[in-house]
Amino acid sequence: MAELQEVQITEEKPLLPGQTPEAAKEAELAARILLDQGQTHSVETPYGSVTFTVYGTPKPKRPAILTYHDVGLNYKSCFQPLFQFGDMQEIIQNFVRVHVDAPGMEEGAAVFPLGYQYPSLDQLADMIPCILQYLNFSTIIGIGVGAGAYILSRYALNHPDTVEGLVLINIDPNAKGWMDWAAHKLTGLTSSISEMILGHLFSQEELSGNSELIQKYRNIITHAPNLDNIELYWNSYNNRRDLNFERGGDITLKCPVMLVVGDQAPHEDAVVECNSKLDPTQTSFLKPGKLTEAFKYFLQGMGYMASSCMTRLSRSRTASLTSAASIDGNRSRSRTLSQSSESGTLSSGPPGHTMEVSC
Repeated sequence: MAELQEVQITEEKPLLPGQTPEAAKEAELAARILLDQGQTHSVETPYGSVTFTVYGTPKPKRPAILTYHDVGLNYKSCFQPLFQFGDMQEIIQNFVRVHVDAPGMEEGAAVFPLGYQYPSLDQLADMIPCILQYLNFSTIIGIGVGAGAYILSRYALNHPDTVEGLVLINIDPNAKGWMDWAAHKLTGLTSSISEMILGHLFSQEELSGNSELIQKYRNIITHAPNLDNIELYWNSYNNRRDLNFERGGDITLKCPVMLVVGDQAPHEDAVVECNSKLDPTQTSFLKPGKLTEAFKYFLQGMGYMASSCMTRLSRSRTASLTSAASIDGNRSRSRTLSQSSESGTLSSGPPGHTMEVSC
């Protein structure tokens, strides 16, 4: 009998039993389309169910990018324009993304029953470990806007070893004082919930201009089928506790932080104050400029973007990305974070809403 010889056959992409190469290609294409559309999941937490959408696949030795939106928005209205921008593709190809919707803010969410106790912002932050455990992710780079920035900051204080970096846009780390509380109550007597939320998202100049963008978001919020849920999230935001940041103290963010705010945006003073309380060696401050370029620099500083990828950036990185001490005294422009899918900048052109971003 002839001697048998062992032959090793390695398939780079093994086929399923009975699967033809053509079917395998179709299955791979379908999987890619599914990843492009995102996969939505819900998990139960001690404070209720939370929904999140995952784009891409985990990359070895890389954190996930996790986003958290502001009041009056959901992950799509807050972050889609940013991540669909052309210059962001270089980033999203190298990171898996997790977009969290606050409870009751996801598309098609049912209205909570009367008397439902909505989670506090601290409790919303405590939901994040359940998400990461479900996905088996160990570390994140967080991007939060407004209430979402507060939530991610609280999470980072509680779980510093799992956060590699934070991009905090329009953050107010302070609890409302008595004067703020009284003003809020007085405003509530004369303004609707939708108008109060618009005042949180936009500057007074933008609201006075009543641009098409303002009209668009006024219509979206006013006629939102889950407006009662939005009001609950809004109330939790207004009842937030002080984060008690202290430069050089025990309560501070241990990871690299990029703070972002528009000139004379509703939260400009709060962000400037936050900047003064964080470690200046770990914190960058961005005013109107090219956010995606600054984000690439931010990732590069953590060792995740090769310098060869950073085209056109060195000349444009000027006063828009500064250290804590270089706050410009000129307040002539009034803009919140305007994100335009065409310009990709924190625009000084037509007003835009809190988180419409570009490259």
